[in-house]
Amino acid sequence: METENMVPATEFCTHHNIELSFIYSLQDYGLIRIININQKIFVPIDQLQLLEKMVRLHYEMDINLEGIQTITYLLEKVNQMQQQILSLNNLTTKYQTINI
Repeated sequence: METENMVPATEFCTHHNIELSFIYSLQDYGLIRIININQKIFVPIDQLQLLEKMVRLHYEMDINLEGIQTITYLLEKVNQMQQQILSLNNLTTKYQTINI
């Protein structure tokens, strides 16, 4: 597997001044996905924004992993609801256009 769309976890940890164990903990909680290639741990690029958000929640706001898990779940639900509202608004607009 190519590593061009991934960041070595050790580099991420060094850059953000965090322990690698934090990334493992996030994976254990099912909050992020990491990949092990040749005994090296990588974070897919599509996970970086989420990982950085979780680093801020934990280290800057002192929120524990259970809290991060709850916040992540609630944000996903809010996003789903926003998508449903947008979909319903589009459907309503389409319906109104047809009936005019």
